[in-house]
Amino acid sequence: MANNVATLEASAPRESTVALGTTRTGFSVGRMAAVMRKELRSYFAFPLVYIISGIFVMVGGFYSYTDLKFFTTISFSKDIIQNYWQMLLTDIRFCLLMTLPFITMRQFAEERKLGTVELLYTYPLRDGEILGGKFLASVVIFLMMLALTLLYPIFIYSIHAYALFPLFAGYFGLLLLGCSFIACGLFISSLCESQVIAGIGTIVLLLFLWIINWNESAFQSGTLDALRMLSLFDQFNGFSKGIIELYSTTYFIFFITFFLYLTLRSMEARKWTGRR
Repeated sequence: MANNVATLEASAPRESTVALGTTRTGFSVGRMAAVMRKELRSYFAFPLVYIISGIFVMVGGFYSYTDLKFFTTISFSKDIIQNYWQMLLTDIRFCLLMTLPFITMRQFAEERKLGTVELLYTYPLRDGEILGGKFLASVVIFLMMLALTLLYPIFIYSIHAYALFPLFAGYFGLLLLGCSFIACGLFISSLCESQVIAGIGTIVLLLFLWIINWNESAFQSGTLDALRMLSLFDQFNGFSKGIIELYSTTYFIFFITFFLYLTLRSMEARKWTGRR
């Protein structure tokens, strides 16, 4: 990790390289891209990302096979393929919940533990550029994992053609959901010095947002409706059915923006708390 941080300045565009200790005005996409490239090199330098991706693909493949087996043997629905996508996308949602927190857990926690975060902050980078680079690097890894699951529908399409829009809507929902997980994971990681605590803390928070409305009998109808509006996973249900809902899309965008804003405030807190 230290070597990756040390090469950050070299990976930035030549025209954006300045002496340490100087300040910059304005947000630079080039500097953010340099942070993203540094993070990606760090990801692929260690086996963790390969292990997590492998587990994700294997578990996703297992769900793909068992869900298809279920619908082809005991389902009497007229629209088997649509029901299959709904179940499969819901299962992939769970796979993302259990894997993406282990992608984001190292982003700030590891650098703080190793002390390399102090070196990173000495570069002429705005906090937003650092955060944007880390977020985009995690999204790239997530997109790589998600792209591997396209093997399932491609194989089924080669056997039997089906409508593509419901599948597109489902994957669009997975994209928004995964980015929401990443934004939440970055915030938790910015609060921790331990990768393990950051990963587990992210899973616990996301699980809470999943089960927040499970005990329906304990709430009145008005309260239950409000909890459903807050439930991260309930907002995905429409996408899994092949429907792109404006409210759910807005909800996910707000969720991502909110947690990135909290992460930015957490980064800025070092200026007045003395925390690394």
